Amino acid sequence: MKRQLLLVVLAATALLSACRRSTEQPIQTFRSQTQQSQNSQQSQNSQQSLSDADLLKQRVGRGISDKLLTRKGYITSYNKSTRCPNWVAWTLTKEHTYGRIQRDEERFEEDTDVSTPRATFQDYYNSRYDRGHMCPAGDNKWDAEAMTQSFLMTNICPQNHGLNKEDWNDLEMQCRTWARRYGELTIVCGPLFEEESPRQIGRNRVTVPTGFFKVVCRLEPQPTAVGFIFTNDGHRQPWRKQATSVDEVERRSGINFFHLLPDDVEDSIEAVSTLDEW
Repeated sequence: MKRQLLLVVLAATALLSACRRSTEQPIQTFRSQTQQSQNSQQSQNSQQSLSDADLLKQRVGRGISDKLLTRKGYITSYNKSTRCPNWVAWTLTKEHTYGRIQRDEERFEEDTDVSTPRATFQDYYNSRYDRGHMCPAGDNKWDAEAMTQSFLMTNICPQNHGLNKEDWNDLEMQCRTWARRYGELTIVCGPLFEEESPRQIGRNRVTVPTGFFKVVCRLEPQPTAVGFIFTNDGHRQPWRKQATSVDEVERRSGINFFHLLPDDVEDSIEAVSTLDEW
């Protein structure tokens, strides 16, 4: 039952209540596919349950743009207008926090699965922004292909160097600690664009986020979730002080993360804004 609920949690992260589809398709299609993935005894990776899902599009930045990309270690919703992901979601297990694959040999690569213009390595040159991972390389040491795919530019956003190397990184490490403690987490993160005319970098005009969100959910020993919001600048933002409710992240991002969960479970986990249960 816990594994089935996790499938629903991860699938629900992709459903976005703030928007409408240009062509209406029944949500029952999505629910049917989710139920099929729950009943399949052969499904070993919960992330694959999203690969054929009927997903709603997200309004991010300047308009609606969504392309779902399923990787070995994560799923990303790509926005062709911002040249950034709308969100990136993955399951982090205790086993995945260990591994021998190192990032030293990896290079950031443009993602040929999306159309041009698209973000490239060169767009960040002399921009004063890091190539900031959404799904971190440190969560992909368990597999060489997963590690390589974490360096695709569709998993990357322009991120302030101090944030990338310090507070954002500290939260990534804390998530690995939680995964080892509780066995498994569902994590969703992405950029926030909250300015009328955001800055752009590079020849391909990659949009610089004003901030970033992260939502972390666990099912053991009871369903619990917490959100985090960071501004994309260099001032210190200790991750504990950035904790907020999932409700607040939904308000800021426009994403409805867990609405396929039973209402009482969704309401209870999304209202929590402290780390008392972690």
